[in-house]
Amino acid sequence: MAGEALDHVSLLRLAIAESAKARDAGVHPFASILVGPDGAVLMTQHNAFMPDHDMTGHAERVLMTRASTSLPAELLRECTIYTSAEPCAMCSGAIYWTGLRRVVYGMSEQLLKEMTGNHPENPTLDLPCRVVFAAGQRQIEVIGPMLEDEAALVHVGVWG
Repeated sequence: MAGEALDHVSLLRLAIAESAKARDAGVHPFASILVGPDGAVLMTQHNAFMPDHDMTGHAERVLMTRASTSLPAELLRECTIYTSAEPCAMCSGAIYWTGLRRVVYGMSEQLLKEMTGNHPENPTLDLPCRVVFAAGQRQIEVIGPMLEDEAALVHVGVWG
């Protein structure tokens, strides 16, 4: 089956490295990459919160909008999203509606919530993406949390 040979560790580390780039650019430290069935990186996305303070500008949601409006559905059904943190409920919905096959994530929503506290720019929902996907009519494979300590390290000192 396509995608079984993907190097999840290396690709997730790429997403985590992108989240560090986002942090260094003054953006919330989240990033996602879309990977095709052959392992090729098709798109990369950081959070798009700035400059308009779009609270829906999460990396995963923006990436899914870009992907679903520019790539064929047949390809998307074989793609994997690698994301530095577990997709929130909104992003999980976007992933579901885009039709991706798999999600691989670093830091869990639960740990993110612990790290951010009640920060006004990240009122984290502790709702696992698996719960959101389980409510759907088709299966999405979920791998994570994975490399959670590495993914969390990018957030140290960001949330006050």
